[in-house]
Amino acid sequence: MSTQDVIFEKIGCCGVISLNRPKALNAVTLDMVHAMSAALKAYAADPAIACVAIRSTSARAFCSGGDIKTLYELGRADRHAEQMEFFRAEYNLCRQISRFPKPYVALIDAITMGGGVGASIYGSHRVAGEALQFAMPEVGIGFFPDIGGTWFLPRLKGKFGTYLALTGSPVGTGDAVALGIATAHVPAARFDNLLDRLSEGTNVDKAIAAEAVAMPDAPLLRQRHFIEECFAPADVAAIVEKLDAAGRAGSAFAVKTAETLRSRSPTSLAITLRQMQLGLTLDLESALRLEFRLGQHVVRGHDYYEGVRTALIDKQDKPKWKPADTGQVSAAEIADYFTPLTEGDLIFSAPAGAA
Repeated sequence: MSTQDVIFEKIGCCGVISLNRPKALNAVTLDMVHAMSAALKAYAADPAIACVAIRSTSARAFCSGGDIKTLYELGRADRHAEQMEFFRAEYNLCRQISRFPKPYVALIDAITMGGGVGASIYGSHRVAGEALQFAMPEVGIGFFPDIGGTWFLPRLKGKFGTYLALTGSPVGTGDAVALGIATAHVPAARFDNLLDRLSEGTNVDKAIAAEAVAMPDAPLLRQRHFIEECFAPADVAAIVEKLDAAGRAGSAFAVKTAETLRSRSPTSLAITLRQMQLGLTLDLESALRLEFRLGQHVVRGHDYYEGVRTALIDKQDKPKWKPADTGQVSAAEIADYFTPLTEGDLIFSAPAGAA
């Protein structure tokens, strides 16, 4: 079972999924999502398969996210139903991975963002290489952290999830393991050795432990007290005020963080902070349903297209967000994003584990 962009193999007792779209940094298409879902269903039902591993054929990225350019073009053509079909399939895949009945080992290294996070974070084991750059950068393109970000980001230690959601900043291997994003560190050069052990039927935990090495530095974790204080307020403007105050007190990290927030879509920031506030009250399915609802609104707005255009299409000027300032975003406007549209909410496939 293979397509050009994703390869499926049975290697011993391990089902191996290889993302194989290197020129696009493995950006996931709808066809890839459907193919992975079908493969997981087959692997779940196959008694000869003891575990599943997902990896990249490229050293540059595990997966940079969804195929944003295609989604941009569909939206520009007012083909929103087709746009949302991608999100529907992707969110179903996240749920499917979270309910997969066998060990699911994600070998993540280099760029791991957006949809790449969705294809890995719900696995039972997330093994990070030394070059991992994990991020949920959606606020930078006028979107919001989806693929269950509403659920998993607030469950990170302290306010780190809020920090990652609002800044979209990447974290490396040490911080990813320290925060629970990754469950182990294995150098990328040893990924093949780990796959060999899995294919031979070695217990997954023992196989990973045999190849794991000492954890690298976790620089973000050293900012814990700063992040706890500055990202505690209930609105974005107050967060920025705290960052500015910390910057005036001499924190270069605060200055950089405030600059990052000011470059993001004010509407996306407000939506995202509300997600983080709601997330701990939701299970994964409820979070994905909420994000599907949010997505239907956002793809009909201005900032998403402005963000994608400047970041991925024209790559020249800075985005002109509407509104341009966090103080101009009304609470009522943000509340509207969380209300249902006539297209309805996300419906999940059945049954558990297989679909």
